[in-house]
Amino acid sequence: MKKKVLLVVSGLVLIPLMSLWLCSFEDEEANKKTKTGEESKIAMYVEGENGEYSQSNEKTFPKEGYILNVEKSTCRNGGSLTQDASTKAISLSVGNAESCTLYFDKEEIPSSDSTLATLGITSQGTKSGFDDPATTAEGVFEMEDDYGTSYYYRGAVTNNYVKFAGFYWRIIRVNGDGSLRIIYDGTQAHANGANSSNRFIKTGQAYNSSYNDNKYVGWMYGPSGTTASTSKAQAQTNTADSTIKEVVDAWYKTNIADKGYGSAVSDTLFCNDRSTPGKAETGWFEDTGLGYGSNYTAYGAFARMRACFGGYTGATPTFRCAQKNDAFTVNDTSKGNGALTYPVGLITADEIVAAGSGKYDTYNQSYYLYRPGYWYWSLSPSNFYGTYSSVFTVNPSGQFYRNYVYTGGAVAPVINLSAEYVKTLRGTGTTSDPYQT
Repeated sequence: MKKKVLLVVSGLVLIPLMSLWLCSFEDEEANKKTKTGEESKIAMYVEGENGEYSQSNEKTFPKEGYILNVEKSTCRNGGSLTQDASTKAISLSVGNAESCTLYFDKEEIPSSDSTLATLGITSQGTKSGFDDPATTAEGVFEMEDDYGTSYYYRGAVTNNYVKFAGFYWRIIRVNGDGSLRIIYDGTQAHANGANSSNRFIKTGQAYNSSYNDNKYVGWMYGPSGTTASTSKAQAQTNTADSTIKEVVDAWYKTNIADKGYGSAVSDTLFCNDRSTPGKAETGWFEDTGLGYGSNYTAYGAFARMRACFGGYTGATPTFRCAQKNDAFTVNDTSKGNGALTYPVGLITADEIVAAGSGKYDTYNQSYYLYRPGYWYWSLSPSNFYGTYSSVFTVNPSGQFYRNYVYTGGAVAPVINLSAEYVKTLRGTGTTSDPYQT
């Protein structure tokens, strides 16, 4: 049952659009005499499990885990109350309020389980062994991510279509925060294995136009321009946009933000894993683990996909991001880096392998991520070798591989639909009945 807090403010003069959230019972202004000579008084009542309210002696407004019920909340002399979804600041639209009654609901924490129920799908539990390609519709499995339990689609599935903002998308996974991670798939519904440039927003696109520095494996990097990086920290300073990020951001602004669909997209992180575990983990004897300039370096996904071990066996994908600096978000600085302008990215190598590509250098022309005729970029750095930076890709023959950042690949943006928006989806996820509002 939801817990609610009843807050009564008597004789309190409120400034238009002021932030009530920052006030407390001990605030100087709240203890001043009003024009009528009355003392400002605030009383709070908390709803118990039985649905009854009991008085609370707390000294401050509730913060974490509570949200203002703007429909029930009222002020005696009129005016409307609002609450900023991000800062939780409460604002009043009139100059004076002799008495206000504020209701705070216990905020429901989004969960991946509730999203799973909305989609009408069932998890088959955890999976071990990712070396073999998934050539049939294996279904949905689970793996932990940075938010909780994530549920990912694997194999030749045909029930993960979403129609959003006038485009078709394929569900990669349900994130642990209940949001839905989806990858762009065109202006029409394409069957698995369909050969069409319509499945991308652009083809022949470089990840970065420059390539002779470790910094160019970054979604963002530092220093800007062609100045060589002189430390890992500098190379991974998120000051300059990669060439491909500029393309993806521009597309998102035009097609999502400017058309009013941005409110449905969550600020769930994108992992551009630039961790450098070293040669013992990567298996590459030339790996310095330094991660800057022209030093030979292999990155986290390179180690997990065993991309330099004989036979490439033992792939171990993860949905957790090794470095917070690589966890790209817009506003969230709790789990992410807050470096993005727009909440859009690309699929990761880990998500590709979990979806059923098979181990590194394996060919799979059956699973839902196979798009013949074009190869496309992931967000996961592979390594720097010689004078070239490389990033993992899905190749046109269905091969999970890597390509140099200056080469021309296709671009399929990835976004996360918010848990609240997902609740409004209807459908069965097929080409003829995609999930949509």
